[in-house]
Order: sequence, then structure tokens, then C-alpha cells
Amino acid sequence: MDLGLRDRVALVTAASKGLGRASAEALAAEGAKVVICARGADALEEAAAGIRAAGGEVTAVPVDVTQPEAPASLVRTAVDTYGRLDVVVANAGGPPPGRALDLTDEAIEAAVQANLLTSVRLVRESVPHFRERGWGRICLITSVTVRQPARDLAASNTARTGLWAWAKTAANDLFDEGITVNLACPGIHDTDRVRQLGHAAGRMGDPADFGKAVAFLCSEPARFVSGIAMGVDGASVTGLL
Repeated sequence: MDLGLRDRVALVTAASKGLGRASAEALAAEGAKVVICARGADALEEAAAGIRAAGGEVTAVPVDVTQPEAPASLVRTAVDTYGRLDVVVANAGGPPPGRALDLTDEAIEAAVQANLLTSVRLVRESVPHFRERGWGRICLITSVTVRQPARDLAASNTARTGLWAWAKTAANDLFDEGITVNLACPGIHDTDRVRQLGHAAGRMGDPADFGKAVAFLCSEPARFVSGIAMGVDGASVTGLL
């Protein structure tokens, strides 16, 4: 299937490793020019080198995407470098584990900043460029916890379900302009984050497969897919919705 991504320009955040990197690699493999960012310059350059070695075109920007000014700067970099922006894949590292009643105000605020506001800012900065062309794809990487909250990830549950509610609203606002908004909701995948949380056992997904799912949501054939939270979880979520 031709995903219609050749020569599109995609911005993928937190893309030096894990699911963000896999998403950038999948988009580049489909012919998109990608702008990637992460805080760690060494890991970021390693990811960029891998994309180039596979024949992809990439620009790497070492920056902490959770800083309030970073989203606007990243969008400017994409447009200044490639002359356009077509796709944004918003990703950020998850907050530390914790039970609901143990969360401090500061922990909640940090989670909302990283896992809700950062994505909103990226979308807000990107949409004017999508509107210029009447085409845009927004994919927000969240978690299966938007549907099935995890007891020990209360901060993540709070921020990510808030983003899901916001995205559902934005999707309806933007659809008639040729812009889609979707969530990609990973379950347990073989990533550093999963290992840090002690979940690296049993059934785990391959990040490369997750990246391909993201690429589909960002594709031309997915033009009528908007406002969904697509689970990529190996049937781990047991709810019906």
C-alpha cells in the first residue's frame, strides 16, 4: 500500500529512542522528510544516523520539547528547512509511577506539562501550516491507560486522558479542513521506559510495528480516520470501548 507520504515533512518529538524513534523511522521509510528532537544529543544523533543509513532524510534538533518555547521553535525549524510541514507526531517521556492519593500538586503539574500541554502546543503551532495546504496529520502518542488506567501510573493516567478529551474535540473542529487528529495508544513494548517500570516480561510489542501503525494514521489512505484512540496493545485492554 502506498501511504502517500513521499516528500511530506513530518515532525516527531522525543524521537531518539523507543516508540518515537520507531515512528520517525517508519515515516522516513515511506519517503517522508523527518525532523526529530530529543534532550540527549548523542542518542538523537545516533537515531538520525540510522535514518540516513536507511536512505532517509532527517534533521535532528537537540531540545527538550516540554519547554514552553520548544514547540514553536521546532515547527519553525521544519518549515525553514523543508519549506512545509504536513505531519506532527507528538511524543514525550512518561511521568514517574505513583498511586493516585500519593501524587503531589507538583507531580500532577509536571505530568500535565509534559504529556498534555506539550502536545497541545505542538498542534497549535502546526495547524496554520496544515491549513495552508488543506492537508495535515496529527498523531499523539499516549498509552492504553487512556482506556484502562494503571493503578501505579496515576500521573500518566491523569494527563493522557485529558489529552484524549482535548484531541477528540480538536478532531471534530479540524476534520473539514483536511486535518486529522488521532491517538496511538501503545501497550507494553520493548522499550527503555517499560524496562524502567519493571514491566519487561511476557507479551511485548516490537517498536518497529508500532511505528508502522503511526505511519498509517499519518497517511493519505487514513484521511477518513480521525478522532480515534488506536490501541496497539496485543489485546491487553479488556474493555469494549
